[in-house]
Amino acid sequence: MRSIGQLHTADRSETFNMTPIIDIVFLLIIFFLVVCQFIEAENFPITVPDGCEFAQNEPQPRVQVTTVTVMKTTKEKSRFAVGSEKITSSSYADIIDKLAELINIRLKDLPADNRVVTLRIDKDVCFREAQYSFAGIAASTATDVQLATLKEKRISSE
Repeated sequence: MRSIGQLHTADRSETFNMTPIIDIVFLLIIFFLVVCQFIEAENFPITVPDGCEFAQNEPQPRVQVTTVTVMKTTKEKSRFAVGSEKITSSSYADIIDKLAELINIRLKDLPADNRVVTLRIDKDVCFREAQYSFAGIAASTATDVQLATLKEKRISSE
């Protein structure tokens, strides 16, 4: 027959401390939530012209691609973004300077021959407004421009 003291000792040796595992699970959840927000930050919905085929080259080694996006807003004005950073300015000259500055910041650590910019333009944006994205890229240190297109239409969430 066991005494009461022996029962308490046996119960303690069979318990398992879940606190460290719960801490790790919460840290992983927070990490994945933060990463998902960064991935979504550069995914602005745009509609490309009809009839475009999807084309993607094989990724080149040591090439960092910077994405410039030109979107149509509800106020019939275009909005520009470099990566996930939106550019807001009333003057198109300021937009060109800001585009060039943000592109240069993203490409500064790369060799001069491997500076690639991917340009995404909403099909509802007229060239009169999109030309400022070309001017901003031309004013930067980028050496190559790629146009991004999609084969299927995406339904905008806005």
